[in-house]
Amino acid sequence: MMTTLPLAIPDYTVADFSQETWWLTLIKAVFIILFLIFNVLLALWVERRGLGRMQTRPGPNVAGPFGLFQAFADALKLLFKEDMWTRRSDKFLYFMAPAIAAFCAFSVFAVIPLGPNVNMFGHSTPLQLADMPVAALYILAITSLGLYGIVLGGWSTRSTLPLYGAVRSSAQVISYELSMGLALVSVFIMSGSMSTSQIVAAQTPFWWAVTLAPAFVIYCISAVGEVNRLPFDLPEAEGELVAGHMTEYSSMKFGWYYLSEYVNMLNVSAVATTMFFGGWHAPWPLSHVPVINDGWFGIVWFFLKMWFFMFLMIWTRGTLLRIRYDQFMQFGWKRLIPVALAWVVAVAVLRGVTAWVDTSMPVILGVILAIFVIALAVMWFLDSGEGETTGEGDDVTETFDPLADGFPVPPKPGQQLPPSPRAGRAQPVGVAANTTVATDAQEETDE
Repeated sequence: MMTTLPLAIPDYTVADFSQETWWLTLIKAVFIILFLIFNVLLALWVERRGLGRMQTRPGPNVAGPFGLFQAFADALKLLFKEDMWTRRSDKFLYFMAPAIAAFCAFSVFAVIPLGPNVNMFGHSTPLQLADMPVAALYILAITSLGLYGIVLGGWSTRSTLPLYGAVRSSAQVISYELSMGLALVSVFIMSGSMSTSQIVAAQTPFWWAVTLAPAFVIYCISAVGEVNRLPFDLPEAEGELVAGHMTEYSSMKFGWYYLSEYVNMLNVSAVATTMFFGGWHAPWPLSHVPVINDGWFGIVWFFLKMWFFMFLMIWTRGTLLRIRYDQFMQFGWKRLIPVALAWVVAVAVLRGVTAWVDTSMPVILGVILAIFVIALAVMWFLDSGEGETTGEGDDVTETFDPLADGFPVPPKPGQQLPPSPRAGRAQPVGVAANTTVATDAQEETDE
């Protein structure tokens, strides 16, 4: 049966700012800053202690009971370290780069709903600093702006390794922001809004992590690449770039970068909680108990869900190895982005069909998933054939020039380096004589 009803936004209860005052906004802003700093200190301890247990070593256990004061010791060390300034650097940008990175990192939580409306000093106010119809786009815009802190930090020092790290980071963030944005588009389509409180309210019956599982997996992978964590910490890559864009920084200028990295981990975890894990709602079946699914309990559930994703990133760091940069970029452009785009099209078709055709949702969902899986199989098969070598009659060596662009480039799969020009040069007299003696001795041994 055909209908002419447009796709309507579900009528869910969202954040109500009608009784908001300026001093309530100030209190919540201070709370968010303190909340993030406390979680960074906790993340430092959990990561070092957790990695120690994963790698069969004690971890921090001297500074305070169970090493709880180790994070405070690290902060004091950064405060009292020598503050270096490089001579050739652009002083203004050299100082502003870490400030931009930290400011953008702290700004994301402004639109994250930590809980529902609560009674605070006689006023009904949501546990959220602000909300807007395009709050999700605000998050993407702020994370993109934070890239300037990394790029300017590497460029302003006028040093080789920081510049390499900044260039890597810019390419990495731009590439994986595309797949992350496409993963969130399917959430916008199903929720009918880009408001973060509306998205959380739309997940009251079920979480998008279940119904939009491919988008959830794509987001988790892209988030790890976005915050430069292992196995995707290629802008730093201690084995080759020392510390990337942070190499020439010390004391609290380095501390702001260090702080922003962990705050960005909290940001992507909070966004995953908001977009896919039901936000501050309690998990099923506890969500059917009104006492623990409302009020101040929302912060508790949000905190636990956010730290679930934080632990996943720490676990990934202690488990996986760093991959090559070309493999990382190829995975983003050839795997994540096409799959994310295909899934967005599938979800859009599903919503369009369910809005205009009176058909059972499970049937349509099964058809769309089948088409999606077939498309993935075809894409994977076609892509796997690209790296195969050519036939015997093809001369691969003549078509590959490692210095075609003016700098040496390693061969790709299926390509071969041309013969070395040193092979045809005349060898020194001593080397030739030694080679002749060794050949004669080998012939006598064979006889």
